Amino acid sequence: MAGQTDRGRLATGAGRTRPWTAVRAISRIRQPEADGHDIAGPPSAVIDCAVYLEGVRQPESTDYVEALAAARAHEQGFVWVGLHEPGLAEMTRIAEAYGLHELAVEDAVKARQRPKLEHFGDVSFLALRTARYVEHGELTENSEVVQTGQVMLFIGPQFVITVRHGDAWHLSPVRAELETRRELLAQGPWAVAYAVTDRVVDRYLEVADQIEDDLDSLESEVFGRQGSGRIQRIYQMKRELVEFKRAVAPLQRPLMTLTAQINQDVPTEVQRYFRDVQDHLTRTVEQVNSYDDLLNSILQARLAQVSVEQNNDMRKIAAWAAIAAVWTAIAGVYGMNFEFMPELAWPYSYPMVLLVMLASSLGLYRLFRRNGWL
Repeated sequence: MAGQTDRGRLATGAGRTRPWTAVRAISRIRQPEADGHDIAGPPSAVIDCAVYLEGVRQPESTDYVEALAAARAHEQGFVWVGLHEPGLAEMTRIAEAYGLHELAVEDAVKARQRPKLEHFGDVSFLALRTARYVEHGELTENSEVVQTGQVMLFIGPQFVITVRHGDAWHLSPVRAELETRRELLAQGPWAVAYAVTDRVVDRYLEVADQIEDDLDSLESEVFGRQGSGRIQRIYQMKRELVEFKRAVAPLQRPLMTLTAQINQDVPTEVQRYFRDVQDHLTRTVEQVNSYDDLLNSILQARLAQVSVEQNNDMRKIAAWAAIAAVWTAIAGVYGMNFEFMPELAWPYSYPMVLLVMLASSLGLYRLFRRNGWL
């Protein structure tokens, strides 16, 4: 009877944490139908749905409505629904069943959120940015170094909904690992939030370490004996680092809120785990900031090298122009066709003038060579 009562409450909308107006939400962000014809509904975005009682996954396979009713029938139960890139229609149905706020649902569908933590009644909405290092043989001006995605969580009294966008990484290993830690999973939905956040931050550390290898290669090319390195490659690395920084840095504020002593939503035991995640995130932020400073130094050094190389080229051009000017000057003097000029009547005047030109050019060449212009 308890299960039937809960289902009745879900169907009628009684007992929900926040009111939901499905029609208003759909009218705000509904996509137009192609050619005015109905389109067959896409496959379900639900990847996994399970009920957990005292940290143990229940074997029954139910839909998300029945799963929530089964979880609410037990004081220590909760349901974990995993979604991958849900559409508006399906997300609206889930929102009606779980009492999710329309603003958070809209954010979950669009998936263009910076890391943040918001509260809608007794439901918390946590948005995270995922990151994955993209392997590449050689860094070029078009190389993709960091691939980012999005994971959003709805954490309620007896449910947690994870919404994943992109293929930076998957949540199935997180679920499998957490199911082996019964004591932690028994802490409820916030234990799932910790496990997901911890995996996200651990991946940040891996990406940061791999980015360091790319920076070492760039640094060796720029500051090596044969200093080289195209500025476009350095700028591309700068862009990828900025993209990574946008995923990492804003997460500091949500974690500070989750670990605050005045926070009554997160169980005390889970808060200890979140503090460990916060330490790892702080280390990653420090790494990213140091990489940013290093890239700025590499870029400035390369620009200085380019300026020096251009100055060297200009000195070489000026030196060769001076050598050529000797021939032009002498030829110009003797080309004025005056009647009384030195050595015009001398039989050896022509070879002597050529000899003077060659000797002057050789002398200037040695002078410029000694001064480093050539």
